Amino acid sequence: MALPFPIPSESVCIHAKGVTLQCRIVVQCGNSVSAPRISETQASPAESSSVIQSDTAPLVHALQSTASQDVSCFHFPGHNRGKAAPSSLSKLIGPGAFLHDLPELPELDDLFSPNGVILDAQKRASELFGSSKTWFLVNGTTCGIQASVMATCSPGDYLIVPRNCHISVISALVLSGAIPKYIIPEYNSGWDIAGGITPLQVEEAVKELEEDGKRVGGVLVTSPTYHGVCSNVQGIVSVCHPRGIPVIVDEAHGAHFRFHDSLPSTATEQGADLAVQSTHKVLCSLTQSSMLHMTGDLVSVDKVSQCLQVLQSSSPSYLLLSSLDAARDHLSKNTNIFDDPLAMALETKDQLTTVPGISVLDLPCFASDFPAIDPLRITLSASDLQLSGYEADDILYEGHQIVSELVGTRSVTFAVNLGTRAQDVEKLVQSAKHLSEKCFLANSSKLMKEHRVCDPLDMISVHLTPREAFFTKKRRVRIEDSLGEICGELICPYPPGIPVLIPGEVVTHDSLSYLMNVRHQGITISGAVDAELNSILVCDL
Repeated sequence: MALPFPIPSESVCIHAKGVTLQCRIVVQCGNSVSAPRISETQASPAESSSVIQSDTAPLVHALQSTASQDVSCFHFPGHNRGKAAPSSLSKLIGPGAFLHDLPELPELDDLFSPNGVILDAQKRASELFGSSKTWFLVNGTTCGIQASVMATCSPGDYLIVPRNCHISVISALVLSGAIPKYIIPEYNSGWDIAGGITPLQVEEAVKELEEDGKRVGGVLVTSPTYHGVCSNVQGIVSVCHPRGIPVIVDEAHGAHFRFHDSLPSTATEQGADLAVQSTHKVLCSLTQSSMLHMTGDLVSVDKVSQCLQVLQSSSPSYLLLSSLDAARDHLSKNTNIFDDPLAMALETKDQLTTVPGISVLDLPCFASDFPAIDPLRITLSASDLQLSGYEADDILYEGHQIVSELVGTRSVTFAVNLGTRAQDVEKLVQSAKHLSEKCFLANSSKLMKEHRVCDPLDMISVHLTPREAFFTKKRRVRIEDSLGEICGELICPYPPGIPVLIPGEVVTHDSLSYLMNVRHQGITISGAVDAELNSILVCDL
């Protein structure tokens, strides 16, 4: 029976951004003149003796070996290695997935106390990704962010965080009892897109809390953002580390950064203490599988492990775990893996900028000195064609079968990845040209629809912490009557995963206007109990 992922049989010596790693497996991805500092991972004698030596992906190899055994199974899961698999799903995904859907058997190691193939796989990932410690995650990057916040912040501590953070950060605040100190990121109303945060903003936030006698448990940075905007993590680290403040980076969209010189520097290369990456996004592991990387000794390894044991499933999927091992092995064996995607993305952006009525997001769209935008993230606007992002996306999908990654009120974002083909980007460019030809003349005589988008993240007013609001009694009110009320739920159309309102915040005129506008456009709302946003939950104090 074939395994659902390929198993390479040879080992190679490779490099990462021009630096040879002193380990069994290293990676070559470009010819960088300035090499990042990558610290060698040292294993203790106990760890070294327990690590299984293998020249391929150890966890994938163990899963294949175990699944090939001719045994009588009296263990879970109930489909019994595919013998009782539902036929409809087995036909869809094949019997191999069920055959390899195994539980925590002795030869497959224990995720929460690894001393065999999982330890070996995590150590190899640590070496490749340039961390001192790496954990595999089966509950997504959300779990890694929650564990990072819980490991650094005690109840009552302050977490400095950008207001355009992912909803997982808000759930981490509820779980940890930490209090948010929000930084308002730069906002471009023409694009309705928020950027990153700056070291100066972090320093000002730290000083304000210090002057008030508040304890800062950590600083969390989203870099890159969903649109690919990177913050100066190194500068933020230089503000925090002299004060003993750990830096957590939500690097969900930047797992690929280490593997080409044309890509931005990774959070760990810039000195972040904890970086959480969605290995399944631009890289090639299965959806829901992620990695948490640590550097330095400012955060307790044991505390992170304890938090992960609280948060992760006690029955982890070995398909997800082995997909992380396979993705790492795949990267280590393909030294120039991002050459073609980067070339395609660059050429596509150049071609799109020549299309009448089409604009492409770039660093000059922001006033702040952000260091980079992920070159594999293409965000375009058709506002000059009198089209919202949602209207443009509908036309591209329904008329041309172009499926985007993210849609906003004024933009559409496309993610170029390892599976993107030349014909895909050619089709995107041609579809944008057809969009322009169809709408440019048709809409040129119309008055510009100047729906100035107010910044929904500006002028926020926090009345309760997310944890206090979470446990407060709620009542439902019409959205038109919510002005001045304390929001009791996450409302996230900006974009998916980034809330306009967070539990504990007062509903302001700007946030209400923004929500009424997106409701009028028929935009899908996530997080709110009432997905149509005719009503919202508010705290009943």
